Amino acid sequence: MAKKRVKLDLESFSWSICLDLLKEPVTIPCGHSYCMNCIKGYWNGKNKKGIHSCPQCRNTFTPRPILEKSTMLVDFVEQLKKTGLQAAPADHCYAGPEDVACDFCSGRKLKAIKSCLSCLASYCKKHLQPHYDVAPFKKHKLVEPSKNLHENICSRHDEVMKMFCRTDQKSICYLCSVDEHKGHDTVSAAAERTERQRELEGSRQQIQQRIQDAEKDVKLLQPEVEAINQSADETVVQSENIFTELIHLLQKRSSDVKQQIRSQQEVEVSRVKELQEKLEQEITELKRKDAELKQLSHTEDHSQFLHNYPSVSALSESTHSPSIKIRPLRHFEDVTAAVSELRDKLQDILREEWTNSSLRVPEVDVLLSEPEPKSRAGFLKYSCEMTLDPNTANTCMLLSEGNRKVTLINEHQSYSSHPDRFREWCQVLSTESLTGRCYWEVEMRGGGADVAVAYKNISRAGDECGFGGNDKSWALDCYQNHYECWYNNMETYISGPQSSRVGVYLDHRAGILSFYSVSETMTLLHRVQTTFTQPLYVGFRIWESGATAELCKVK
Repeated sequence: MAKKRVKLDLESFSWSICLDLLKEPVTIPCGHSYCMNCIKGYWNGKNKKGIHSCPQCRNTFTPRPILEKSTMLVDFVEQLKKTGLQAAPADHCYAGPEDVACDFCSGRKLKAIKSCLSCLASYCKKHLQPHYDVAPFKKHKLVEPSKNLHENICSRHDEVMKMFCRTDQKSICYLCSVDEHKGHDTVSAAAERTERQRELEGSRQQIQQRIQDAEKDVKLLQPEVEAINQSADETVVQSENIFTELIHLLQKRSSDVKQQIRSQQEVEVSRVKELQEKLEQEITELKRKDAELKQLSHTEDHSQFLHNYPSVSALSESTHSPSIKIRPLRHFEDVTAAVSELRDKLQDILREEWTNSSLRVPEVDVLLSEPEPKSRAGFLKYSCEMTLDPNTANTCMLLSEGNRKVTLINEHQSYSSHPDRFREWCQVLSTESLTGRCYWEVEMRGGGADVAVAYKNISRAGDECGFGGNDKSWALDCYQNHYECWYNNMETYISGPQSSRVGVYLDHRAGILSFYSVSETMTLLHRVQTTFTQPLYVGFRIWESGATAELCKVK
């Protein structure tokens, strides 16, 4: 029979003081071996009345044994070193402040690798081995290392809490179940854990499903980001090209105007200079004639004077009209006026049309719609300040309060002619367009009025231009005792608390338009769910003379 091989390992030649491979090993009388410096240090620190003991078996020796190096152990240790075994546990094997330490290590403690719920103790690898080898210990419940094992002990009965009271929702021990928790719904901790484990798994499944859904949304959003970036880059290039063309057109027009001015200048200057030359020639001729007349006037011979007078006194006809007057060249002033008018028109286009609508980039729809607010404070987060556009107001409507308030009056206002003006209905639109999420409030006084939203291209004349009478506008008619909502000439009767103030919430991307009665509380009057295809503008229609509607400043 082959001889059983002796297994040499690290733990056979290390001990619990330094947990290191034996250095200068010595053997004391009881047979245990230690590092020479370690056992000397231990005895020096533990020396009581000259009695010295073994750290492991606790045998005592008097007098202090003489320590001599064990030659055989030195050879064994050297052999272990040659096999490549590490002399001591790595530093990361020792328990730090945040680690669970082995309860059975003496000296510097190793990290625990398991905690026992039966022993209520934690063990390193070496001291845990009996739980794998000894039959009674094999039945113990081992868990991951825990610093909170004491929480498993009932503070009243000093027993392990293996029960759970569902009535009081707390862990208890067996004595508690027959004492203060008698009659309660109690189960074993294991049974309650099984039930909670099922709930936990259900929660995890929900979380994992939400993670999967969110990850899908993230993947869906990435092309959106790329599309936004590509669209923005293309738009920038196109805009730069268009503006470059516009600049070239303006430069060309400027060059043409300059050339026309210079050409006209040349014609006018040539005409004036030609006249100047004729006048200068006439002056020279007149001066010569004057000299002859002067000379004749000094002739003393009367007969000679009379003889020469007829030929000298005759004057040639003037080459210029005596009605010539110096006047400013009005032609150039007309050019200046025309260029100024062109500049003003361009400024109006840039300021009114582009700033208010075309150049306003809508919020990007990222598929993650937010719910409609539940309180006025929630709505006010989306509040926006707006003004009314005088170019759209019917001539019977007077704007005031910085173009936030409109009043229906009997006198026509001296508004200039404008294609955007409502000509038949007493209506007005806002200057600003609306996209994304917006909220505003309207205060109405003195009679019936409509609060509306409409597309910019709504008709300005005819029956079809009335708010709510077409597919380009939505209107809430506010009367003394009820409300009506109109769209595409179809009416919806609405009952709700009467208030002089109406709140309007718009989620353009989600296609939601909601009207609220606002007082101490907010009451939903009507909600529209549709698809908006263009930016919207706030609109008012006034029914009675003297009635007003005002865009409120809200905070």
